[in-house]
Amino acid sequence: MQNRQVVLTERAGGIPRPEHFELTTAEVPGTPAGGLLIRNHYLSVDPAMRGWINDTKGYLAPVPIGGVMRSLAVGEVVGSDSPDYREGDFVTGWFGWQEIAAVDTDKVIRKVHQSEGPLTASLGVLGLNGITAYLAFTGIGKPEPGETVLVSTAAGAVGSIVGQIARLKGCRTVGLTGSDDKVSQCTEEFGYDAALNYKTCGDLSAAVAAACPDGIDIFFDNTAGPIADSVFGAMNLFGRIIQCGTASIANWEPLPEGPRRERFFITKRLLQQGFVVFDHFDKWPETIDRLSAWLKSGELRYREDIRDGLGEAPQALLDLYEGTNRGKTLIRV
Repeated sequence: MQNRQVVLTERAGGIPRPEHFELTTAEVPGTPAGGLLIRNHYLSVDPAMRGWINDTKGYLAPVPIGGVMRSLAVGEVVGSDSPDYREGDFVTGWFGWQEIAAVDTDKVIRKVHQSEGPLTASLGVLGLNGITAYLAFTGIGKPEPGETVLVSTAAGAVGSIVGQIARLKGCRTVGLTGSDDKVSQCTEEFGYDAALNYKTCGDLSAAVAAACPDGIDIFFDNTAGPIADSVFGAMNLFGRIIQCGTASIANWEPLPEGPRRERFFITKRLLQQGFVVFDHFDKWPETIDRLSAWLKSGELRYREDIRDGLGEAPQALLDLYEGTNRGKTLIRV
């Protein structure tokens, strides 16, 4: 029996494209000693993958050339040599872009229970995206009722959840996104008070200031670059900036030049902090419980963009960077 896999064939040096990957086959592995054999059902496609495949220092080691593309996935245990798991359990973890994964148990993040929500939610609103949104926003942003929150990539898998959590915390929410369709999605589906298409609104700094007449208390930034540059002039005293992504920067080598924001940090006494969700595993269970409760009550909504077939994964990744996805991008294996 053959196991189909997507492997990395070369470094992208910027935005990864389908030609940087190859769909291959290998023999289905046996269950490893003390480990698990997992049949993947859904694979995650995430903006962080650009950093994972480039040969630069980051919070995770680069995916090796010829290696299966690193990915979170959710699947069913079909072989177990561990007393903690049995065949038929559903689990999520680091199983990669492949049909079947043979892994040690330390690659498993958690068991997935049907009572939490749909299986796909374990990779999105109840997974990396939702947990990031909640912990980064509440931990760094420390929102107070009545504050103004601005979110970039506001219709994305993380941004859409941040906007809803901000609303649940009593904040006024404003989103930045790249199409009129996503502007409507922000306001009509995710409950933003206002949203801007940064590609068509003209002077973005002026548009941001107009949309936030009382200034911005919390900026949840997923883009960096020129989009973020337009925001700092509207930040309030003691504003907080959560740096969660840098989607607008195609390549960090050489270091891109841009406006210098240091004066804003002094005069407005701003706080900016980066966030990586893998620093906070101890808080994942309670966060999932909270997000799941909001899902069940109807207070939290999400959208998924599901592609069929393992071979669609590389193109789905490029579509994510080009902004043509419509919700959390997943691959149905």
